[in-house]
Amino acid sequence: MNKNYDVIVVGAGTSGMMAAITAAQQGARVLLIEKNKKIGKKLLLTGGGRCNVTNNRPVDDLVAHIPGNGKFLYSTFSQFNNFDVMTFFNDLGVVLKEEDHGRMFPVTNKSKTIVEALHTAINDQHVTLLTNTVVTKLLHDGQQIQGVRTELDEYTAPSVILTTGGKTYPSTGSTGDGYTMAKKVGHTITPLYPTESPLISEDDFILERTLQGISLQDIDLTVLNAKRKPVVTHTMDLLFTHFGVSGPAALRCSSFVNTALKDGPVSVVVDSYPQRSVTALATELHDAAQSKKQLNNALSGFLPERLMRFFIERLGLMDKIAEKTSLEELTDLAGLMKGFEINIIRTFPIEKSFVTGGGIHLKEINPKTMESKKINGLYFAGELIDINGYTGGFNITAAFCTGHVSGKNAAETASYFAY
Repeated sequence: MNKNYDVIVVGAGTSGMMAAITAAQQGARVLLIEKNKKIGKKLLLTGGGRCNVTNNRPVDDLVAHIPGNGKFLYSTFSQFNNFDVMTFFNDLGVVLKEEDHGRMFPVTNKSKTIVEALHTAINDQHVTLLTNTVVTKLLHDGQQIQGVRTELDEYTAPSVILTTGGKTYPSTGSTGDGYTMAKKVGHTITPLYPTESPLISEDDFILERTLQGISLQDIDLTVLNAKRKPVVTHTMDLLFTHFGVSGPAALRCSSFVNTALKDGPVSVVVDSYPQRSVTALATELHDAAQSKKQLNNALSGFLPERLMRFFIERLGLMDKIAEKTSLEELTDLAGLMKGFEINIIRTFPIEKSFVTGGGIHLKEINPKTMESKKINGLYFAGELIDINGYTGGFNITAAFCTGHVSGKNAAETASYFAY
């Protein structure tokens, strides 16, 4: 097997596959090394196995949905953005469809479609693929990258791209290898933390599983810090579970929860009627309560039955006849419907979360090329760097786009060594 290449890509995930394809399209001889038996293992899990491949939003909106240093990506997106990702897959013969909130999926509803298309492109571009192989060291002379060492061999190249992923879902190969290698050549790794992660609570109603399985649509979820000041609010769906709360709203709040927990106790507040004031909602409840039914039966259409019963019991109104419930009591109920507080003790650990927060410090990466400022010829892409976004195709977009930019520039750097 050939041991000399122009570009070596370490990690055949989302960003790595794109980097390898792009570098090869520039005429580079590319080696793609993957520790697993198969490529794209984590990509197969995305979007619930359907692969939310990108998001159909303007670039500014895209950046706004990447709260973890998204502005760093403006240079990347000026070269290759979400619309280019869509064109890329269209050119590979993959038809995409748009769903809610701009999310783009393959019409097949299968992640396998995306991974197979990328695999075909890798073969068509004559990328050498080496699977079941672990890279143990970056080879360099202190200034210039020279290649990589695996458990069995050494491979040389004037350009190396690290795309080894974060530390989420270690079963897919994301075990933090890239952080270790980057640190050994002088890079700073900012603290790693879980993002896009379910929230864990030990409130009695959670431990007793009183509300388990109840889902709410388009609620407001607000994070309160130790000083009880609102940190962030997201309007999305929420799911009560046996451990706390999950669903899109909880996941989007999780990075803010982890940050706030460093300073003390954190809670989240559920507003089931964000479009109504307490007064307006209380009036609606009062109008609906003009009957001889039990209060919980008269108000059954406002919330899932178990949740309404829980709120009414909490206020001591369970035995109330609807028409005999005072406006003051219904105002208290409206307040609870709009301000139900849940204490959060932590999120899921990083290994069980969707996205890794933290990573290689962005001040040590050239935003125009994704090249290291520490070692010439070393490039980074994907979740390894200190960027994280919300679910909905934003992280995968950042991975594809940084992969493209790193691949293009790594190939250009390698071309200088050919003369």
